[in-house]
Amino acid sequence: MIKLELLAPAKDFEHGKAAINHGADAVYIGAPKFSARKAAGTDIAQIEELVKYAHLYYSKVYVALNTILFDSELDEVSTLIHSIYNAGADALIIQDMGIIEMSLPPIPLFASTQTHNTTPEKVLFLEKAGFKRVILARELSLEQITEIHSNTNVDLESFVHGALCVSYSGQCYMSQSVCGRSGNRGDCAQPCRSAYDLIDANGKTITKNKHLISMKDLNLSKEIPALIKAGITSFKIEGRLKDIGYIKNIVADYRQTIDSFLETNNGYKKSSSGKSQYDFIPNPDKTFNRGYTHYNIHGRDEKLASYLTQKSLGNKVGVIKKIDGSRLIYEGETLNAGDGICFFSKNEELTGFNVNKVNGQALITSNPNDAYEGAVLYRNFDIHFENQLKQSVGNRKISIKMHLEGNEHQIHLTLTDEDENQVQITRQLQGVKANDREKAEIMLQNQLSKFGNTSFILKNYSAPFENAPFLQASQINDLRREATELLIKERMCNCEKLVSSIEPNDFPFPQNELNYRANISNKLSEQFYTRHGAKILEKAYELDSNVKEKILMETKHCIRYQLDACLLKKDDDHTLKEPLFLRDNKNTYRLKFNCKDCVMLVLKGN
Repeated sequence: MIKLELLAPAKDFEHGKAAINHGADAVYIGAPKFSARKAAGTDIAQIEELVKYAHLYYSKVYVALNTILFDSELDEVSTLIHSIYNAGADALIIQDMGIIEMSLPPIPLFASTQTHNTTPEKVLFLEKAGFKRVILARELSLEQITEIHSNTNVDLESFVHGALCVSYSGQCYMSQSVCGRSGNRGDCAQPCRSAYDLIDANGKTITKNKHLISMKDLNLSKEIPALIKAGITSFKIEGRLKDIGYIKNIVADYRQTIDSFLETNNGYKKSSSGKSQYDFIPNPDKTFNRGYTHYNIHGRDEKLASYLTQKSLGNKVGVIKKIDGSRLIYEGETLNAGDGICFFSKNEELTGFNVNKVNGQALITSNPNDAYEGAVLYRNFDIHFENQLKQSVGNRKISIKMHLEGNEHQIHLTLTDEDENQVQITRQLQGVKANDREKAEIMLQNQLSKFGNTSFILKNYSAPFENAPFLQASQINDLRREATELLIKERMCNCEKLVSSIEPNDFPFPQNELNYRANISNKLSEQFYTRHGAKILEKAYELDSNVKEKILMETKHCIRYQLDACLLKKDDDHTLKEPLFLRDNKNTYRLKFNCKDCVMLVLKGN
């Protein structure tokens, strides 16, 4: 039986709890320091609390400690890893190979997508090095994933939803170059979301002030069956900095998608227990997004940039037909007071307004912000939906079978959960038969079924009594509570603990020589790569970032393709004079196009 895992982000305990309550099989959370989202670090106490909550449902907690490390930090990191292990975390997500050279507790290691996992050779190496899971690059197609799976045995994880880095993860140095804030150190300033002019070789401005390298958001919800067939078993949602409404909505949506697959495909099961209940209909269009893309999953077949804005548009809701002062007559979906509306001005700048009142097809707003007839309206804040999300606690319930037998002298209560954990309680009674057997049996079942706010729900009840005993309601409630507490202890005892140890070896690294893009920033990572036969030519960019000719970014996003100027498409415009440049108020970047591999390179300077 193949277990499938829905993996959700958590920036703290409350976000992690919401993810689990709404259907996540596992969550990933940042270590207190050295996480690739510096602003989303979590203290050990919260991690430990989240582990206890997750393990009740047999959900897992993975801790991200996936920045590159400097020599001065190695001792601190080693101590931190032991603290994370002692908190009960199920695995550690890392980028820096120096960690493997440390004296580690027996915690499984996952290779972060920051380690540039794009080929069967690289993934096989990571497997041989001791990693229990490899998180694949977002840029891979189904065919590439299938090839990796066919040539390796390691567990494979893939991002399926959320914000996209425009560059191959782990190999973007643009933020470090611009302002000394390294993405590989968890402190990316996101220059990719800025606006740029595109300049040709003659100095002509092709486009002005557009978000030319700001990507749409990933949405592979329709590709889940294909990803499973390709070999993915863990489906990862991006968003450790997103709000709790995003977590509830997106997790619930993918839970439904994966469950639909499980209902019609034998041989698969989800990797955790319990079923979530919520009072809203999940809809990813109503949560922060820059427009969606399936990226490169089927090869290059769509434009990837959200070049008019880096902000959330939401979903299209209508068109302005007439303007009468603060009254905007529109045609489209029903809107509500409190909704947030945005649109592109005539100058293609994103603007918007809050709806103060709705009167039929008229929107009343105190500030129409350059609205005009014909403007296409988007709703990027749906107040009714947001209120539904706020109220949703996502009750997640583990199914219980209950069996009660005995007589007026002794009864035995047995609870068996959906994972076959079982507990039994025996009670000696006073030998008093119930005067009304039917009424007594109904009261027994009613009281024993009241699991209330616990994590359990009764699905099956049997009580083959010969003589129904007389019990007061308080006695029955005590019996149920004690049995429930025992079952919780039994579940926690039987929760699978992932244990793994690293045995250093000299399996050859797939590259003979390594430059700054290997992100080697400390003596232990040097030791690791040297042992595996690689010659180190350069240290990490963060240690020597002044060389202008270094590649700052390699990306599957192509500006030529975005602007209908692809050199491989016969009918596209091939007149753009190269080299092309991106320019903002402070910096100029040169673009190079590798059409053979269908990638674009961004370099610093002219």
